[in-house]
Amino acid sequence: MTEDYAGLTLLGHATTQPGTPEAATLERVPNPHDEVGYLVRFTCPEFTSLCPLTFQPDFAHIVIDYVPRDWIVESKSLKLYLNSFRNHGAFHEACSVSIAQRLVALLDPVWLRIGAYWYPRGGIPIDVFWQTGAPPEGVWVPDQGVAPYRGRG
Repeated sequence: MTEDYAGLTLLGHATTQPGTPEAATLERVPNPHDEVGYLVRFTCPEFTSLCPLTFQPDFAHIVIDYVPRDWIVESKSLKLYLNSFRNHGAFHEACSVSIAQRLVALLDPVWLRIGAYWYPRGGIPIDVFWQTGAPPEGVWVPDQGVAPYRGRG
């Protein structure tokens, strides 16, 4: 293991699922190409959380795009973090924006956006979008590829 990765506690080790997003560890590694602008996309089509009032499950298709600066997120830690919402009660807006803000705090990216496409509850899908500002010039930022609700899948 190189020195750049010596501090990782999750990758390459047996792990347990964190009980809450607050208990989850998000880890980062140095950006291997900090001399160029490029986009990183994570797609989580099976995100789950709980309604904070009824404790019924909520489901979303989440797309996270970011342009790294000095750091990239370690993907196993991101997967465990996103899975930690499974038993977490919060409204769609709170889940979506808190995920983005925690990544911004960890990575200090050039740019980050989240598209959270929530499946209907009570017949109404709720989609939540947030970004840090305008996308950087010269970086290809493709459409997130999630169609408006028509029985998403």
